[in-house]
Amino acid sequence: MKTDSSPNELRQALGALKPHFLRAGGFSLLASLLVLAPSVYMLEVYDRVVNSRNPFTLLMLTVAVLAAYALMEVLEWARSEIMRAAGGQLDARLRERVFDAIFAVRLQRPGSASVQPLSDLRLICDFLHSPALLALMEAPIALVMMVLLFAISPVLGWSAVVFALLQVGVAWCNERRTKPPLMQANRSSMAAQQYADASLRNAEVIEAMGMLRHLQRRWLGKQRHFLALQAQASESAGGFQALGKLLQNTLGSLLLGLGCWLLLHGQLGGGGGMMMIGSILGGRMLAPLVQAVAQWQGVVNVRDAWSRLQQLLAAVPVRAPAMALPAPRGRLQVEQLVAGAPGTPAPILRGMAFALNPGDVLAVIGPSASGKTTLARLLVGLWPAQAGKVRLDDADIHRWNKQELGPHLGYLPQGVELFDGTVAENIARFGAVQPAQVEAAARAVGMHDFILSLPRGYDSPIGEGGARLSGGQRQRIGLARALYGRPVLVVLDEPNSSLDEAGNAALAQAIAGASAEGTTFVVITHLASVLGVANKLLVVSEGRQQAFGPCAEVLGAMARQTRAAGAGHGPAPAAPAAAPLQPTLA
Repeated sequence: MKTDSSPNELRQALGALKPHFLRAGGFSLLASLLVLAPSVYMLEVYDRVVNSRNPFTLLMLTVAVLAAYALMEVLEWARSEIMRAAGGQLDARLRERVFDAIFAVRLQRPGSASVQPLSDLRLICDFLHSPALLALMEAPIALVMMVLLFAISPVLGWSAVVFALLQVGVAWCNERRTKPPLMQANRSSMAAQQYADASLRNAEVIEAMGMLRHLQRRWLGKQRHFLALQAQASESAGGFQALGKLLQNTLGSLLLGLGCWLLLHGQLGGGGGMMMIGSILGGRMLAPLVQAVAQWQGVVNVRDAWSRLQQLLAAVPVRAPAMALPAPRGRLQVEQLVAGAPGTPAPILRGMAFALNPGDVLAVIGPSASGKTTLARLLVGLWPAQAGKVRLDDADIHRWNKQELGPHLGYLPQGVELFDGTVAENIARFGAVQPAQVEAAARAVGMHDFILSLPRGYDSPIGEGGARLSGGQRQRIGLARALYGRPVLVVLDEPNSSLDEAGNAALAQAIAGASAEGTTFVVITHLASVLGVANKLLVVSEGRQQAFGPCAEVLGAMARQTRAAGAGHGPAPAAPAAAPLQPTLA
């Protein structure tokens, strides 16, 4: 997947943090120079205090080095806080964008998106104040140390350059050896986590049918694979980390020995003190590289997270703002609609065409897998059409800004999803709760008395997914949410699948009441109870529109067709869905 076809949002977001990086880099430079304070203190004590035996000089040197320690710690703390603030600013800039992108992918490919990009963003933000990045920020000090070594002696300078190149080689080998297993380990970890999450969401089925041990065995296999890859990467990284420290310690001793050899041959100016300073400078020069190698696993992880996040944002570009439209009145037009699931070329619906006026109630019937749920998703603008249009008051409903259109729509899918919160919050769609409208929606579906019987009434929490409610109660709360605020178009997909006789009566009454006030309804159903309040009927079979029109006319035509087929005087009925309706109609 190409990720550079649109502006790189991550790079732009990091570019906005340039002032933070400059300030932190300046503090890193000063703090790195102050690291030499103990060495300077030691040399000055030996050179000045031991020879002069002056306690006041010792006191002043001690005060100076303590001040250097304090300043160094203040600079380290300030640098860390600056980069922590940078991470918070990056998170604030991108978190809504990443959440929207995950949501868009979930709409396009249901079940394919996870919340991993949010973890990736958190990992990137945390990396900005991690030891790995702070070590990389200290790399410029290595050049300063190298220049000082060359100033003392070119022999010491070139020796340090050789060891620096060896250290870079260690870092490169560490990258080559640890990157593949670490990236595979990250993917395996995510796969194991997602498998565990999916299994635990179906705990009741697993327990009822004794599937726990089998699923647990598969999860353990994924977990062992992840741990094996992580161990492989850690073993390689540990070896290279030890090699890097060996080079650092060797360089310090080598420079000390070389300095002594140069001193003995009269080629080292400044006396024996320069010999010790050269050794200290060499060790400090390699310190940032050694620390970077030690933290390289974090670098690989954040780079992998960066790549995944970059691909997500490039695949889901920011939607351009649409022109605001007036509030719809509920006139629905379906024009030669051809559509399928997003990302798949095969159409599920072919040639659908009908129109509804405000207040119409359309019942959609047909056999399973005939495309009814696909039609529902298109009618509320969730999926795009391959050809044709779904228009609400002459505007393409898929392109309509959903934040603007949402309050005017009601939608109840087959799988009713409620959210962790109170009854009132779920009915009010987690917006500002309007008590009168919440109560009106609950009364419309016959749930007001039940809600009042709860310990805290409308303020009663329902648990994640409505776990504290029965299936029928969840469906009726979902129906109340769809009717909240008197929307102009309501699409209900199998709204009575979990309802008893009282629930079906409440549903029919709610539809009749709302349609009398101008709400347009599309109700997909296998049952005949809705037909009593429907004035239009759409028959769908194999993705095609078999019949559409007033209920009485369509049902009459279906009955005549059935009688003709039974008498051997005509073709078989075109709509197999008529069969479940016949007992009720009789």
